[in-house]
Amino acid sequence: MATQLSNNANDTLPWVEKYRPVELKDVVGNSETVERLRVIAQSGNMPNLILTGAPGIGKTTSILCLAHALLGPSFKEAVMELNASDDRGIDVVRNRIKMFAQKKVTLPAGRHKIIILDEADNMTPGAQQALRRTMELYSNTTRFALACNLSGKIIEPIQSRCAILRYGKLTNEQVLRRLVEVCRAESVEYSPDGLEAVAFSADGDMRQAVNNLQSTASGFGFVSQENVFRVCDQPHPVVIRAMLESCGQGDVDKAVACISSLWNQGYSAVDIVTAVFRVVKVDDRLDEDKKLKFIREIGITHMRIVDGLQTLAQLQGLVARLCKLALPPSAFAV
Repeated sequence: MATQLSNNANDTLPWVEKYRPVELKDVVGNSETVERLRVIAQSGNMPNLILTGAPGIGKTTSILCLAHALLGPSFKEAVMELNASDDRGIDVVRNRIKMFAQKKVTLPAGRHKIIILDEADNMTPGAQQALRRTMELYSNTTRFALACNLSGKIIEPIQSRCAILRYGKLTNEQVLRRLVEVCRAESVEYSPDGLEAVAFSADGDMRQAVNNLQSTASGFGFVSQENVFRVCDQPHPVVIRAMLESCGQGDVDKAVACISSLWNQGYSAVDIVTAVFRVVKVDDRLDEDKKLKFIREIGITHMRIVDGLQTLAQLQGLVARLCKLALPPSAFAV
């Protein structure tokens, strides 16, 4: 999610809303996908759309920008948005959505009313079946835009009626550029490692990055690495790096002590293994072959934890296997 900086925005708004863009050119990242939306905005010929990707990367924002570009002053009366907080069972499709599709609205030639369904992958199968029929009946006057995290949860008949746009996570560089602009607009004092910590904790989610930035700035007045991790309450990367360094040296006892200290601080197994993965992914000290082997072991452990084995023993076993990977085969010769 990108933002359009505006000094006239309401100061009481959360920054994530205050700096939400209104034009497609302001959207950060996913340039090829956004370019397709720009072409649609220029031609005015909008198909039904499915926008799929991780949370906080600009799906809903993009479609709202497209609707503004297509409809202009008619935006308020010609756009209906339903999100995950709304009941979207079959009754909503048969009543609210159908009534809006039937409503007469004066629009420029070639333009259509737009119905935006956020978190569409949470709709019930019955509601999706009813929506398919509604999309057919009102195709002359109404277009649908479905934003979802997993397009596979949308039934095939709807997928075949839509153009699918896929969004990827934002890079840390893209997030950092936007955070710097927000800091300058809000006169927030920061250190470079503080903004890097915000980007690291967000993991490509611009919405979370801006929220974490605002929380740190309002809570401490200065965005530093230490303050960011106190606000986000995630396992500190310094501890994770110390653990990985011990694994690289084959020092099992020291590595286990690091992972056990995180566990004793109250972090869940999922929090810890996720943090380990993020640090390994960006750790330049590991060569490519060793990094891939580490990630494979972390993935196996993460799968076991998600299946319910959320114990310290799983994390200690992961550490032992990482130490084993770092040692030469001769160390295990009998």
